[in-house]
Amino acid sequence: MFNSAVATLNAPPVSIVLNWKSSYDGANGALIDMSQAVPGYSAHPDILAALATGASDPALARYGPVEGDPEFRNAYADHVSQIYNAKIDRSEVQITSGCNQAFVATVLALAGHGDRILMMRPCYFNHESTLGMLGVGIDYVDCDDDGGLLPNCTLIDAAIGPQTRAIALVSPNNPAGSIYPAPLLAEILALCQKRGIWLILDETYRDFMPLDMDVPHHLFAKDDWQSSLIQLYSFSKSYCLPGHRLGAIIAGRDVVAQLAKIIDNIQICAPRVAQHALTPMLASMTSWRQENRERIAARAAVFRTAMDDLPGWDLLSSGAYFGYVRHPFTGVGSRQIAETMARKAGVLVIPGAFFGAGQDGALRFAFANAGRDVIVKLADRLSSLTL
Repeated sequence: MFNSAVATLNAPPVSIVLNWKSSYDGANGALIDMSQAVPGYSAHPDILAALATGASDPALARYGPVEGDPEFRNAYADHVSQIYNAKIDRSEVQITSGCNQAFVATVLALAGHGDRILMMRPCYFNHESTLGMLGVGIDYVDCDDDGGLLPNCTLIDAAIGPQTRAIALVSPNNPAGSIYPAPLLAEILALCQKRGIWLILDETYRDFMPLDMDVPHHLFAKDDWQSSLIQLYSFSKSYCLPGHRLGAIIAGRDVVAQLAKIIDNIQICAPRVAQHALTPMLASMTSWRQENRERIAARAAVFRTAMDDLPGWDLLSSGAYFGYVRHPFTGVGSRQIAETMARKAGVLVIPGAFFGAGQDGALRFAFANAGRDVIVKLADRLSSLTL
């Protein structure tokens, strides 16, 4: 017998979708892969060179501090302080093996069996399956299409129950691409402080904010943010290193002390070669990150135009890496539609059903993985799609 909390989970959604590649015969040209949220360009040559050098350093093959290498924690604390115009101390940084591990560790630190986490829907499937695996209950606030798939704070307040330990948000959002405005985030944090619960804020895609929004929010300037805010981040997208598994948590010192206990039992320390390689790059790669931000923004603009050219297809929200689209096939499940798109049109996307109940009418397009010359082909591929 298996652990029932694990046995009842769905198979990894990205793996399911990637298996559909083989069903496409190439009749319309090369496959357009808009399934997984990965950057469609390589890491900077200096980063790759630093990784190669670090991989041959025997010192970096040894265990490192559970909280992360001190030099990297210092560099990241300084980097985040500059982004948010706030003072973050190294003691408020926990380095992790990717952002998914950051979420697992954070939930373990805050909640146990019988406790509950409040999530916005559509929701990131790994967050949902993590909570299921850990036996933590989930409550949902459904985001309205007419509101740009942003939550209503009044509804959030009403959904908080006696066992609620935290609200989990992703901004820029996965899967919807919606950007949570700074005033809304401030309102939600104030609600958490009032209700005595935590705000878990996953900002994996913060380096791909709209070009007119340089500061995502001002939460770190709030008094006593350490008692209610935990921020998660991934280096996978901004530095093109998903295979090196590096993430970070910003939280109060008391939280970091609990996180260290958990990380020590999961992995002991985050990958050290990547930490060593990125330590000087956080400060030196500002221009390169901005170029990539502009590159992704340009892809987002082309994607929006492509959707405008598709009668019956409705772009509900977009931003950062994603577009969340209502398909025109009423009454047909999103998984069937996505499989048919892969087989007939050679377009690979994630079905809305993987992002929570009530999402069968939508599909997630991850356009960061495709060049503008590829994205423009969507209208032709999908305009004649039949089921």
